[in-house]
Amino acid sequence: MTDSEPGDVIIVGASLGGLMTALALAPHGMRIRLLERSTDTDRTGAALQVDDGLLQRLMGRQAAGTRSIVSGIQTWHAVHAGLCAVAAGEPNIRIDRNIRVESVGQDDRSAWVKTGDGQRLSAQIVIGADGYQSVVRRAVSPERPDAVFAGYLAWVGFSQEANVPARFPRHLDMLDSGPYNMLGFPLPGHDGSHEPGRRQIGWAWYDAGRNDLLRASGAVSGTLVRHSLRPANIPEAVFADLAVQARRFWPSPWREAMIECIDRRAVLGTPVVEYVPDRLVSGRLALMGDAAHVATPMTGNGFSAAARDAMALADALRDGFEDDQAIEALLEYQSARLQAVRGLVQSGQHFSRSFGRD
Repeated sequence: MTDSEPGDVIIVGASLGGLMTALALAPHGMRIRLLERSTDTDRTGAALQVDDGLLQRLMGRQAAGTRSIVSGIQTWHAVHAGLCAVAAGEPNIRIDRNIRVESVGQDDRSAWVKTGDGQRLSAQIVIGADGYQSVVRRAVSPERPDAVFAGYLAWVGFSQEANVPARFPRHLDMLDSGPYNMLGFPLPGHDGSHEPGRRQIGWAWYDAGRNDLLRASGAVSGTLVRHSLRPANIPEAVFADLAVQARRFWPSPWREAMIECIDRRAVLGTPVVEYVPDRLVSGRLALMGDAAHVATPMTGNGFSAAARDAMALADALRDGFEDDQAIEALLEYQSARLQAVRGLVQSGQHFSRSFGRD
């Protein structure tokens, strides 16, 4: 499709949720354009649990590149690369990067986005897969557009197992100690190996005692999360205190993994956000994944919920866009998913209310 030719679907955001939605819609013959604001894939995040047969369930058929997405606990990088590889083989999917969407709207016949470089791009529907700071959510839920700070952060780090003098389990570990909670997880190595000694080791340490730091740095303003704390913005005194607390509260082998990351200054501080949706659609606009619902990572279900959103959208839109079918189909999607995703976020809020601080 050309820049001036309206497509069937515009998806704002080409991260995991946007890619899964595109792959779920593509087998129905829809022309799909994904708009991604950056080319940055240097993301550090918790592990993702990939279910067996993810692509088969998304697309309803085998697809080229299916072997590039392996089930089990995987890194964001590995899953993103696998989804991109499959999307590249789908002729009806177009991905445009370095496109910043500034606003979203609709009229009786179409939905549209306006970009930072002055383009106005139209489609039958616009789907927001643009994360917890979603621009599309402003149009779908203008009365409550923002995800809010849950009152704590997650310190996140990754090590090469060969560099850590400890023996790690084969499966995810969940611990609480003193004022903290933690998830630890072995991940495949860069070569895909699951062999002990060749894996990556990840951990997420939940800490409700650093909110003053988050506010002083501008990472949190009022109830809104603005950005994460990258190593360059974390004071040396905080690194030193984290090392002391890691030795005091965490057992081996996770203590050693934390210290290795702290010594390298390879730690990210991510404020936790939450959003319980009142709706997922408005006319020809829809939300999915973190744009629609944001649960604490402690639920462990964010990625799988986004995959179910993508499949529900494809199921609702399978018959196309004749007359007002698009609007009716999106309402069908909302009926299928709204209560489930509200329940997911609310289940995580029970933890947040007992753990987080203002």
